[in-house]
Amino acid sequence: MSYRIMKKLVYILFALCYLQLEVANAQVDKKAATILSGVSAKYKSYKSINVDFAYTLENPTAKIKETQTGNLILSGAKYRLNIAGQEVICDGKTTWTYMKEAKEVQVNAVDANEDGIKPAEIFTMYDKGFLIKFVNESQVGSKVLQNLELTPTDKSKAFFKIKLTVDKSAKQLVKSIIYDKNGNRYTYVIKSFNANNAVSPSTFTYDAKKYPGVELVDLR
Repeated sequence: MSYRIMKKLVYILFALCYLQLEVANAQVDKKAATILSGVSAKYKSYKSINVDFAYTLENPTAKIKETQTGNLILSGAKYRLNIAGQEVICDGKTTWTYMKEAKEVQVNAVDANEDGIKPAEIFTMYDKGFLIKFVNESQVGSKVLQNLELTPTDKSKAFFKIKLTVDKSAKQLVKSIIYDKNGNRYTYVIKSFNANNAVSPSTFTYDAKKYPGVELVDLR
């Protein structure tokens, strides 16, 4: 998994954790907007989040289906992501991407002008540029799930549809499916979710002593 793809993955994972929608646009389904606003209010109250997830990439035409599991620890603009033999560590200013097989760590500055990781903007990711609608409710065991669909108004976007599934009672996002124009489908399922656990500041910094024999490549 390249650094570019990893950045895209992190960006989407932030979107799984933080949603905000203002019901100002007449084209917005008010029921869907109310659901997303409730999810946003709850997530924004958390000081930290620890999520275990499953990530599946599918492309039926190319007969591709790959599933991986990972973990994301998030606190404000800081995060630590583990997936597919890689770790991404960010202290809000610097990002370290450790690739286990290559025994290499790439160091990059967080670029506020880049389209990749923008934690501060995730809160307003859905406040404009989307048509949203409530699809239906379904029940899985004792849980009532609310299904929503978002379509970007900007047709130049790489993706053309997002499906979200929300746990009605918990007001938590449990599943997201992103459809892109290349025929790829990215599915993210939240397996476990914990909030407000104590997180050591060292979680979000790279300690070279813990990675002996690893080459550091500074790309700043």
